Amino acid sequence: MQILFFKLVRLKYGVRDEMSKLSDEKLLEIAAHDQVKMFEIKMSQGDKPGKGGILPKEKVTKQIAEIRGISMGEDAISPNLHVDITSINDLLSMINHVREVTRKPTGFKSVIGATAWIDDFFKEINKRSDACALDFIALDSGDGGTGAAPMSLLDNVVLPIKKTLPFLVDTLNQYNLKQRVKVITSGKLITPAGVAWVLCAGADFVVSARGFMFSLGYIQALKCNKNTCPTGITNHNKCLQKGLNPENKALKVANYVRNITHAVEIITHSCGVKEPLELNRSHVRIVQNDGSSAAMDEAYPSQSE
Repeated sequence: MQILFFKLVRLKYGVRDEMSKLSDEKLLEIAAHDQVKMFEIKMSQGDKPGKGGILPKEKVTKQIAEIRGISMGEDAISPNLHVDITSINDLLSMINHVREVTRKPTGFKSVIGATAWIDDFFKEINKRSDACALDFIALDSGDGGTGAAPMSLLDNVVLPIKKTLPFLVDTLNQYNLKQRVKVITSGKLITPAGVAWVLCAGADFVVSARGFMFSLGYIQALKCNKNTCPTGITNHNKCLQKGLNPENKALKVANYVRNITHAVEIITHSCGVKEPLELNRSHVRIVQNDGSSAAMDEAYPSQSE
């Protein structure tokens, strides 16, 4: 069974009313689909941290225009923020509102650069009468991103997940929130070792876009935003799309999922535990620049609740 997240991106595509404000009616329509399991408010992501999304008019098909509630023949420009979320309280209130309307788990997605706000965020959660105002945090990495992202951002902005994940997990533990707030991780987690590493660091589960795109035949041609992807994956050019055979590619995607899952299980068993979620920081050593290594549980001592 396919499981989908539904994302409330910065322009609230698909869930806006005529005044571009959040529509509870449209939220309910989407939440009614069995495949929609969770709602995620995207604050930032690895490929465009602090910058809004740009969908060229060439890629705005009739179907996309109807789903997003935008006009055909025009570039779709997302602002770099939610106009109705300007503070920690605003974000928590929006998350809580979406969860109350949809009756489904709700959280937000972000990359981390500055860290001072994290303490304030968790302090505010513990102050609120609704006990815990979110169900998950989706943590993206500074080394994530696609061919549509500006290289200046990919190379220089926000921190990689190997720095931010241990910090986020420890801070959740510090405020007694780790058991309640799940941590989702993403950002070039396309190998069994990468997946196992974040599970050791404290992630609850992993999502991947790049891994699935590679299994489809994605070659990182850096043309994702130009509608000229030579493999036919990220465009609407009928000629180029002929290179994407759904029956053949579906088998490749299934094999990728099966094999990466199996390989993570092999790593898990070799560490002496029964399942991946039993992995912890004692199972990892971090190789230093001089070739020596340090135990992860010593480099990042986990703060228990």
